[in-house]
Amino acid sequence: MATCIGTVVRFGGAALTAVFQPVARQCCRQRARVYVPRRFSHGARSSLYEHVREGYSDKPELDMRAVCEETDKVIANVENRKGDLRGDDVRAIVCVWQELQAVRMEISGLEAQKRHVILNALPPSSPILPQLPEYTQALQKGREIRSRLNQLYPRETELDQEHYGRALRLPNTTHPAVVRTHTDTHTEFDFKPRGHIELGEELGLFRQRHLAHVSGHRSYYLRGAGARLQTALQNFALDTLQRRGFIPMVVPDMLKGAVFEGCGMQPNAHRSQVYSLDQTRFPDLNLAGTGEVGVAGGTACSSTCYRAETDTGRETWGLYRVHHFNKVEMFGVTADETGEESAQLLEEFTSLQKEMFSALELHYRVLDMPTQELGPPAHRKYDIEAWMPGRDGYGEISSGSNCTDYQSRRLNILYERENGSLRYAHTVNATACAIPRTIIALLETHQTKEGTVRVPRALQSYLGLEVIETPKYAPLKYIGPNQHKRPPRPAPKAR
Repeated sequence: MATCIGTVVRFGGAALTAVFQPVARQCCRQRARVYVPRRFSHGARSSLYEHVREGYSDKPELDMRAVCEETDKVIANVENRKGDLRGDDVRAIVCVWQELQAVRMEISGLEAQKRHVILNALPPSSPILPQLPEYTQALQKGREIRSRLNQLYPRETELDQEHYGRALRLPNTTHPAVVRTHTDTHTEFDFKPRGHIELGEELGLFRQRHLAHVSGHRSYYLRGAGARLQTALQNFALDTLQRRGFIPMVVPDMLKGAVFEGCGMQPNAHRSQVYSLDQTRFPDLNLAGTGEVGVAGGTACSSTCYRAETDTGRETWGLYRVHHFNKVEMFGVTADETGEESAQLLEEFTSLQKEMFSALELHYRVLDMPTQELGPPAHRKYDIEAWMPGRDGYGEISSGSNCTDYQSRRLNILYERENGSLRYAHTVNATACAIPRTIIALLETHQTKEGTVRVPRALQSYLGLEVIETPKYAPLKYIGPNQHKRPPRPAPKAR
């Protein structure tokens, strides 16, 4: 089911034409054997590997040469980054890989001997062929080879499963640059600034109280100017990106676990972040937590994202940590001829982010994240934090990552070079606008002493407002069961 996809990715007027085609390499061709998905012997499960074995894609081609030749360097990288992998895990990955290679070499040698026996060791057919000693010896040799191969094939399958179950969890390499910070000084108020919850409730922008019985914990409704503000921010971000050559996309909310894993997120190991559907009905479908997972192609998308947020008791109220939110995401694919193409694209993405946040008149800083804050796919990652006066501190509103060939090796994204050969592309992703957190920064940054919110000039044409004020209409009053003082139910109508 390998599909050849042609796309043109434009960055600042330049075009990169790439062919993304899964390549069935000789070492990845599978012999006809029955495969039953199961957990690996070391307890891990790889949705991506099962996706491969079911025939939906080619095997990821991991760079095991570097892992084996520079094991100490890989161990240092693993132990400096966040995650549960340690040095012993890397050594185990190397051991399993070496054993797998030894088994494959023995299989290759035995298969060559088998062909030699069949093609060269036997004389032409004759009535006395079974009586010849050469025939008897070749027959016995063939039985011995077949018996040994029947032992090695299942072992190869076990080692192959274990290898990918372990090695797919290895993180990307880390950029050697040190942490840097770009800070835009923030405005001081001559009054005590309010938080976004107080502002949002007084201005009728969103509702979060009395919703647990309707849509669960950490849910919210945007309403009035708040609902329009979400649409305005999405359109503002998409228009900005489209002017720079991005192609907007709509991506599915539900994706298979293999796609998550190919982008660097283990659905079974990130239950605090990944929303899974009913496993009895949909055993391998998850709700996407970012547009990056579905878009994986050289474009921009606006999508609804879902996060479980079960491992933290922080920010339990407000819009900072919620289960679902809309986001505009950028995703780019570059060549890997000089090794600097993806680094340059990350800088361009960051420049775009800064352009948009400056147009929204936010006060922000750019952080070059240290190794302890890098997820497995990222070679280098920038976080952008905006000043949020209600929190009296900075809060993350965006990020961007250069994943080099980490995702492309797992998702089989390659491009055709001028000489006709194929090479793994590099991928870069960045958030253009995460709606709820941008709303927080906007409300708290542009609030006035009178309790209104000034709309930045760049957003006024999208929102149709210069100032967000208390609505003139009477907001709906909640009279449901989840409240302290519940009004009496209406009496039955007289018949």
